[in-house]
Amino acid sequence: MKSSTRKGRSNDELRPVSALLDIQTAGEGAVLFSMGETRVLCVASVSRMVPDHAAAKGWGWITAEYTMLPYSTSPRSERRPLRPDGRAVEIQRLVGRSLRSAASLPKLEGHAITVDCDVLKADGGTRTAAITGGFIALRMAVDGLIARGELSHDPLKTAVAAVSAGLVDGKALLDLEYSEDSRASVDMNIVMDDRSNFIEVQGTGEMTAFSRKELDVMIELAEKGIRELFEVQRTCLRRL
Repeated sequence: MKSSTRKGRSNDELRPVSALLDIQTAGEGAVLFSMGETRVLCVASVSRMVPDHAAAKGWGWITAEYTMLPYSTSPRSERRPLRPDGRAVEIQRLVGRSLRSAASLPKLEGHAITVDCDVLKADGGTRTAAITGGFIALRMAVDGLIARGELSHDPLKTAVAAVSAGLVDGKALLDLEYSEDSRASVDMNIVMDDRSNFIEVQGTGEMTAFSRKELDVMIELAEKGIRELFEVQRTCLRRL
């Protein structure tokens, strides 16, 4: 069923998704990942600067940084070079956790990979786009390490992708854009691997409580959307 509030999208339909590779040559993996008007530049960089707690075990490490550039929103948001942005810190921890879940850290063999996620334009779902695009950049960086003989085994066990869902005007919707997210009574972010396992489920009743039945409907929407995002990732990486 079409929804008049969705610019022609059905309630279970993702926004148009695109992934432009190698847009930044300084990192080992880079993609400009877009979902609708939301655009996130994800760049994976490799170093030997492994945190002490991982280095003590002989592991590698994967982490993420996330920021919304001042011009990503209207009106312009404040640049925060000195004062930590609590929302950005929470999101980059989510992205880092999600990407680490895809990997066997011992197989990274002392390499540290940082995935920078810079939001160029924000129209809802920036954290989920950062995770989905971030995995593409991570996969590219790991493939480069393997190709150069710096890793003896592939440390990535699964792919990872994420999407939002929510209740807006009493309807369950997939992949909320800002006009929907800003008035959603329930907002969820779901992260999964390509074995149909959940990595993280964040759900908040912004204006009202929600039932188990409504939760199940939103989860089902997210599963459908994430399956489609895995295919986008696979198609993107096959082009390399």
